[in-house]
Amino acid sequence: MIHLLSAAKTGKDNFILEKTLRKHGYKSIAGCDEVGRGPLAGPVVAAAVVLPPSIDPTIYLDSKILSHRKRELLAQSLIDLGARIGIAFIDESEIDRINILQASLLAMKIATENIEGTPVDFLLVDGKFKAPVSIDQQAMIKGESKSASIAAASIIAKVRRDQFMVCMHEKYPIYNFRKNKGYPTKEHREALKEFGPCPIHRRSFNGVVDHG
Repeated sequence: MIHLLSAAKTGKDNFILEKTLRKHGYKSIAGCDEVGRGPLAGPVVAAAVVLPPSIDPTIYLDSKILSHRKRELLAQSLIDLGARIGIAFIDESEIDRINILQASLLAMKIATENIEGTPVDFLLVDGKFKAPVSIDQQAMIKGESKSASIAAASIIAKVRRDQFMVCMHEKYPIYNFRKNKGYPTKEHREALKEFGPCPIHRRSFNGVVDHG
């Protein structure tokens, strides 16, 4: 296997992993990340992104350090520049059925498979666990800071999940999903205590099961 983790430490080039893989013959390299493991409500969402070779990778950074507006602009730029994108939502009922780790891995698998065009032949995955797909891949802690492709995936996944939770706010405004996106803020926990869970709450999660 290519020594990708060593390559990632050679400098500040956040496209070095993709360049290294292309030199070794890989043609369709995707970054994959998921968001939404910690919330009490809503889906876990994964994205897989293949960046065009001509793209400026330096603008794609870990979604957690970007403002909401910047994430929205970068997500749109990925579409405009022709990045190939796969997305997957795993809802709260499936999370409760198979647990959040397995749901996250399933989301990454489906997102990767949902990329249209040339099949992905190498997957760069954020985190400790590889995706359950039968292609070459590398999982890495803090992958968003090492790979522009993973960073792009984190941006897409975050934007799409946030958009979904804003829509859910219109259906269930008492939880203020527009602001907390389903995460266990004090306001959200107090609403759960007063009103109990709504249909998109994860019934197996501590903090929800106590009020179900």
